This record gives sequence, C-alpha cells and structure tokens, in this order.
Amino acid sequence: MQAVRVPAPDPREVRDASLDELSRLRLPLPPAQFPLVWEPGDEIELRPTGEIEARIAVLHLILARCFGMPPRAAMEWLLASHLVDMVTPPECEFVMGGKGDHRSFVLHHDALFSLAWVLGLTKQLDPTIPVDERLVERMPHLAGGELFGQWRARILAAPQHPADAAALLDLHYCLDWAYLETERAGRRLPGLVDANAIGQRRWALEWAVVLRGPYHDEPPGWEEVDLST
Repeated sequence: MQAVRVPAPDPREVRDASLDELSRLRLPLPPAQFPLVWEPGDEIELRPTGEIEARIAVLHLILARCFGMPPRAAMEWLLASHLVDMVTPPECEFVMGGKGDHRSFVLHHDALFSLAWVLGLTKQLDPTIPVDERLVERMPHLAGGELFGQWRARILAAPQHPADAAALLDLHYCLDWAYLETERAGRRLPGLVDANAIGQRRWALEWAVVLRGPYHDEPPGWEEVDLST
C-alpha cells in the first residue's frame, strides 16, 4: 500500500490540543519557545505500509531474541521472510551475536506498540497505560513458523490517517519533554508508563510520520531518528 500525502493540520491548533492533554495529566508544560513539529503549509504522509510492517516484524524478532530465541533460528526466520535488508547494523549484531545494549532492545517493546497503533493493530496509545498484553496475538507467530508474508496476510493492516498520526507525534514530542522534566524533579508520573517508554513511542512516531516541506530533510533511517530536542 502506497503512502498518501495530505496537507498537515494547523500546527498551532495541534500544539494547543497537546498542551491541553498535558494539563489534563497534570504534567509540566514546555517553554513558550518549544518548537513546533511542522510549519503551516507542510504536508504529511505515513511511510509505506509494507515498510512499517517490516519494522514491526524486525522489532518483534529482536524482542524474541531478548527473551531467549536462539540466534540461528532468528537468522533463519529473517532469511525465509526476506527481511535481512530491513535489519539495521546494530540490530544485526544483536540478533547474530547478542552484542549491544540488551536493555535498550527490550525497551523497543513500546516502539513496537506505537507502530502497531499506526497500522491499526491496537486501538489506543494512551500515555498512562502500558503496552497491551494482547498485542502479542497480532504479531508474527515465530514459534509456529509464521513468516512475514503470512503474517501480513493475516493482520490486514488499516493505517491511521496521516493527520491523526501527526497529532499523536506532536503530543509525544511534548510528552517526552514533560516526562523527562517530571522524572528530573522527582515528581510522580500520571500512570504506569515512564519516560523511557514515552521516548520509545515518540521514536516510532518520528520514524513512521513523514513530514514534507522546506524545513524538513528526507525521512531518517531507524537509527537516525533524532530525539535530542
């Protein structure tokens, strides 16, 4: 399924809605100069559905490796599913040899959850609620040998409207700042989700939502997503 490009919603209206949500959650608001995610007149689209599906499948496989899937079985699944080219170099080192920060790969559970929302595989992405435990039922059944193509045919993805995904990206851009600020101040967060999880969800949305306009570069690779601001 090819991406559909649409006009971006008014960035100030979207930001006002994001700040209203932060206020509802009793979180601190970012400073007045906190940048908008896009500008008036920009356009937005989602990455192609097949590309998002491939990223979900790779992240799911990496999580399986985190919890005991043997490296040989993981590589055989990637080869049979024709997904080897979709694995980043750090991911490949982890899948084949267990190299890298194990904890950081485990945290991708929330990035996967965010991408699942983008494709309509889960109904909500509430910042106060942890990953839906039923999500695993919508993932490839690795133990049963379900390959990537079989999984795609089973789930029948229904991607979100790009404007809705962009609005959620703006919210997570603000939430990322607010959660980090709250944790730094030693204050209580509004739910069972911490700043790491919010950052992972934002990472996935930053990657999945493509912004087009004079101030935007080409879409980044998975490892190139910038979460520094």
